[in-house]
Amino acid sequence: MTDAFPPPSRAPETAVTPRLIATDLDGTLLHDDKTVSDRTIAALAAAERAGLEVFFVTGRPARWMGVVSDHVHGHGLAICANGAAVVDLHRGGRIVEVSPLERTTARQVVDALRSAAPGTSFAVERTGGIHYEPQYPPLLLDPAAVVAPAEKLLADDFVPPLGPEDTEPDGPGGGAGPAFPDQPVIKLLAHHPELDPDAFLALAHTAAGDLATFTRSSPTALLEISGPGVSKAGTLARCCAERGIAPEEVVAFGDMPNDIAMLSWAGTSYAMANAHPDVLAATTRRTASNNDDGVAAVIERILQDGHL
Repeated sequence: MTDAFPPPSRAPETAVTPRLIATDLDGTLLHDDKTVSDRTIAALAAAERAGLEVFFVTGRPARWMGVVSDHVHGHGLAICANGAAVVDLHRGGRIVEVSPLERTTARQVVDALRSAAPGTSFAVERTGGIHYEPQYPPLLLDPAAVVAPAEKLLADDFVPPLGPEDTEPDGPGGGAGPAFPDQPVIKLLAHHPELDPDAFLALAHTAAGDLATFTRSSPTALLEISGPGVSKAGTLARCCAERGIAPEEVVAFGDMPNDIAMLSWAGTSYAMANAHPDVLAATTRRTASNNDDGVAAVIERILQDGHL
């Protein structure tokens, strides 16, 4: 952490013993080069040794979790796709729970955004991989399995090829088999080449906010669209309830609008120094930037003090 940034802020009026750390990845736990620093690795390991559970809560799909898969030593679960998927990192990133976006709803969203923001292109994230339109910006690390208009990708008779996240390691007969034969849609992505990112999000809320959950985490005009009510907060709350963990026992970290619901739900929340203005406005505590290991700084202080 740089000398120019103050220590993680604290509120001494209440001493709470935390039980779970929930952290976003990109722009929060990871450095800008998408690595986990030695300091952060050590802090995560120390937290788990001390009995704190660690949940990675991210917009990333399961297949992008390799960067942190070695750094959860307890339950091994992570929350991906903004809450739409729960992933078992101990089993190769296998999806074990899905909160899908129904195809009919996704098609309605596509129609609404095409009308409200001409020039929008779409990608469809399914349990088995991503498929996108020809105009959608290509993902160099994640090429589409199928390139076609969104209407075709979301058609009831569209059968995408089986992807790695759709295979069950020990399927019927002892071999690999489909974990999700129908490959549900877990996220719809919408990109606009010209609109301001926050303006695009506001426009989408106006045009189709009653159909789905809209958020964003990219510096570009890229919207992430999930089923109604699906969010990082909702899935994290459910996972915590299953473990008997109350919101006030959760410490959360984030930097972008897709983190706000989680940060608002958790009893203690930190915005990174590099956070979006809306995240800074929604939280009272601050820590250093992702590149200055802000998450690790807070974990170290919690382990030293024994409370928040």
